[in-house]
Amino acid sequence: MPTATLSSKGQITIPAIVRAALGVATGDRLDFIQTEPGHFELVAATHSVKALKGMVRKPASPVTIEQMNEAIATQGAQACPEQSRRTK
Repeated sequence: MPTATLSSKGQITIPAIVRAALGVATGDRLDFIQTEPGHFELVAATHSVKALKGMVRKPASPVTIEQMNEAIATQGAQACPEQSRRTK
């Protein structure tokens, strides 16, 4: 298991095997996400937004602006019934 030592300045050197697995290089950003008390997940935060392409599938049929507005209004009214009563 790869390990690292904390320097007096609070810095660590990430082992080469871990850097390779994360696909990170000099200058890349890393996020530390707390998964539970005392445990963190290290995540590369350097991927381009283009890497997200294809993660969300396209709807079966196109949706109009009017349909979007109606859905937003309906969901908003359900989420906060007292607010929708005040606006009527």
